[in-house]
Amino acid sequence: MGAAVSNPLLATENLPAFRSIRPEHVEPAVERVLAENRAALADLLSALPERPGWNDFVVPLEQLENRLDAVWSPVRHLNSVMNSDALRAAYNACLPKLSEYASELSQNAELYAAFDRLARSPGFENESPDRQKLVRDALRDFHLSGVDLPEDRKARLRKIDARLSALTARFEENVLDATQSWTLHLPDAGRLAGVPDSSRAMLAQNARERDLDGYVITLDFPSYHAILTYADDRDLREQVYTAYATRASDQGPDAGRYDNSEVMLEILRLREEKARITGFPHHAERSLATKMADRPETVERFLQDLAVRARPYAEADLAEMREYAATRLGLTELQSWDYGYIAEKIRADRLGLSQEMLKPYFPADRVVAGLFGLVERLFGVSITEDPSVETWHDDVRYFVIRDRAGAERAGFYFDLYARSAKRGGAWMDVCRSRFVHGSVHQLPVAYMTCNSTPPVDGKPALFTHDEVITLFHEFGHGLHHMLTRVDHPEIGGINGVEWDAVELPSQFMENWCWEREALDLFARHHETGEPMPDDLFERMLGTRHFQSALQLLRQVEFALFDMRLHSGPAPEATNDVQQLLDRVREEVAVVRPPSFNRFQHGFAHIFAGGYAAGYYSYKWAEVLSADAFARFEEEGLFSQEVGSAYLQEILEVGASRPALESFKAFRGREPTIDALLRHSGLEAA
Repeated sequence: MGAAVSNPLLATENLPAFRSIRPEHVEPAVERVLAENRAALADLLSALPERPGWNDFVVPLEQLENRLDAVWSPVRHLNSVMNSDALRAAYNACLPKLSEYASELSQNAELYAAFDRLARSPGFENESPDRQKLVRDALRDFHLSGVDLPEDRKARLRKIDARLSALTARFEENVLDATQSWTLHLPDAGRLAGVPDSSRAMLAQNARERDLDGYVITLDFPSYHAILTYADDRDLREQVYTAYATRASDQGPDAGRYDNSEVMLEILRLREEKARITGFPHHAERSLATKMADRPETVERFLQDLAVRARPYAEADLAEMREYAATRLGLTELQSWDYGYIAEKIRADRLGLSQEMLKPYFPADRVVAGLFGLVERLFGVSITEDPSVETWHDDVRYFVIRDRAGAERAGFYFDLYARSAKRGGAWMDVCRSRFVHGSVHQLPVAYMTCNSTPPVDGKPALFTHDEVITLFHEFGHGLHHMLTRVDHPEIGGINGVEWDAVELPSQFMENWCWEREALDLFARHHETGEPMPDDLFERMLGTRHFQSALQLLRQVEFALFDMRLHSGPAPEATNDVQQLLDRVREEVAVVRPPSFNRFQHGFAHIFAGGYAAGYYSYKWAEVLSADAFARFEEEGLFSQEVGSAYLQEILEVGASRPALESFKAFRGREPTIDALLRHSGLEAA
C-alpha cells in the first residue's frame, strides 16, 4: 500500500491525481504493473481448467488490462496536453515496454488456445451475444497478430510493433515541436489590417505571455486561422502559410529541424512488412480486416463516386473565387494563402456574414450549457459540474452524467482552449472504460479536448461556428464512450467498433449546430443575452453549403492518398510519397498547393493516429450519420422516441454487435447516401 501512496499512478481505484503525477512516477508504475500482470497471467493459465469459464478466465484478464489502462491513460493524456521534456522522455521510455507486453499477449499461443476452447465449449452458444462477440473478436485479433506463426516471425513482429510505437510517437512529437518552435513577433499592428479586434487581442496576449510588446503570431490553429482568413497583408499570409504547410519537413523556415521524412518512410516499410508476415499483401488489406469496408477497391469506388459528384460544384466555387479575386481584389494568380481570405470576403459580400459576426452569439459557457441541455433533452440524462475533482490545468473542468433516477452513469474532463505544450487538434480519449462484474462497477470517464480560442483580457471566450461544430463532434465521441451499457471494456463504448463506423456518433452531433431549435438553447449574445436574429441565422444557414464541394474534394484527396499509400509497395524515397500525393491531386483536386507544401509530414491521423488506411472513415461514417439524423428530421428533432432509439441502438451497444446491425436496428433499413448528398449541397443522382 505504501508504494501506491508514494506513486499516485498506482492508486487506480480513484480518478487520476493529476497535480501529483511527476515524470519520475511513470516508468516505475508501468514496470510494476507489467510485472504484476505477467505473474498473474502465468498463474491464471497454469490453473486454467480444460474448459475455461467466463468468470475464471475472461474476467481476470479484463481486470489485468483495466489496471494497466488506468495507470497508462493519465500518462498518455498528460503527454498530449501538458507536454514537457521530462514527461516526454518518461513516456517514450515506456512505449517499447508496453509494446512488448501487448505483443506477448497477442501472440500467446496458450492464451489463444484457451479462448479457442471457450468458443468451442458446449455452453458457449448460450452465452450472451456480447460475450460471444468479444470472444470472436479476440480470436480474430490473435490471428492478425500472428499467434499461429513460427517463433522467428513472431519475434520479428514484436520488434516491428516496438519500433512502430516509437516512430509514431516521434512523428507526433516532431509536429508538436515544429508547431511550437515558430513564432512571428510584430512590434505594432501595422501588418494586421483586416484582422478582427478579438484576434488581435489574442495575438497581443501571445506577446505578453512571452514578455514582449506588440503581437505574436504562432502556428496554433486559432492564430494561424486568424491570419489566413482575415489579414489583408498578402505577404504576411504567405509567411504564416509557408511555416504551417512545411512543419516537420525538409522545407520552410525550419527545414530539416524536425523533419518527418525518414520517419514516414520507416513507418510505411514496417507496416507493409507486418502485413506480409501476417498474410496480407499490403497494410490496407490488413487494416480493412476489422472494418465495415471489405476491400481497398470498395473504398476507392466510394471515394471516386463522391469526387465525381462533387467536382462540378467545386469547379464552380473555384471559378467564383477567381472572378471575385480578379475583379474585387486585383488578384489574378491565386495561391494557397489566398483562398481562405477570398472565401471569407465572398461570404461577407454574398451572404452578409463573417465568422466574426457570429462569435458574439457563441460565448463558451453558453455553448457548453446548450450542448449539455440538448443531450439532456435527447437522452434523458443530466450533466453537472463537480469542482472537487482534480484536473491538470486551471482551465479544465470535470462533469458528471446521471440518468433520470439520479444514478451516476459517467464522467468527463473538459479541456477546451489552445495553449503552449498542448497538442493541436481536438479529440476524445478514454480515461476509464465501463467495467461491471460482481461488486466491481467502474463507470466510463472521458477526456474531451479542443483547441478553441481562449478567453482574452478577462473577456469570455467566444467561439466561431466552426469551433462550436468541433465541440459537438468530439462530444459525440464522448457520448458513445460514456453512455454505453456494455459491461466489457473490450467492446464497450467506442472500443472495438469498426473504425469506419466510429465517426457516426460524432458527425451525427454536428447536425444540431445547424438547427434553429437546437441553437436557441445557447446561441445568445454574450452582452445582451438576445437570441441570434432570424436574418443572421438564415445567413449562417446559407453558409452550410458554402464551398462544401471544395471541402469534400479535399477530404477525398486525403482519403485516397492514405488508401493508395497503404495499398501498394512501401515507398523507397520521400519523393515517392510526394509523387503519389501529386497524382491523387491531379485526379481529384481543383486547387493545387505550392510545390513546397508538405502536408504529409504533418498528417498525424495516418502516421501517428489510428487512421492508417482508414481516413476514408470520415466520409464512410458520414453516410451513416447523415442518414441517422434524417430520422430526427422526419419524426421530430426532439422526439423522445427517436432519441431513446438512438441511445439504445447506437450509443449504448458499443461494439457488442456489428455497426451495420446497430444502424439497421435504429433506422429499420440499410443506409443510403441521399442524406449525405443533401447535407453536402449535392444533388442525389
